[in-house]
Amino acid sequence: VQLQASGGGLVQAGDSLRLSCTFSGRAFNNYVMGWFRQAPGKERMFVSATRPKGDTDYQDSVKGRFTISRDNAEKKVYLQMNTLKPEDTAVYFCAAAWFEPFGSSYRLVTTYKNWGQGTQVTVSS
Repeated sequence: VQLQASGGGLVQAGDSLRLSCTFSGRAFNNYVMGWFRQAPGKERMFVSATRPKGDTDYQDSVKGRFTISRDNAEKKVYLQMNTLKPEDTAVYFCAAAWFEPFGSSYRLVTTYKNWGQGTQVTVSS
């Protein structure tokens, strides 16, 4: 599995960005796709995830502003980010984890075995 994230950039507070992640490999439909972010000097943190059937999960700080979606036919996952804030500034990573109904939490970094290279999002005030 290889993941390629794109779509980051420099924006002003209140603006929007859409991140994309392209999945290369087999059985995309069986993977949980997640977005994480890492600010300078901080740990990588969960942002959002979508399970194979499309149900979603969000970190509280992005609920109502970010929307995750997946296109199983195109093997892509998106993160639409609206009303961006300076505290959203970070490198954003997409990640993939094989779906297991009773497996580890998909909010954990350690659950994901496949990671993209990251895309920088900078929000100026």
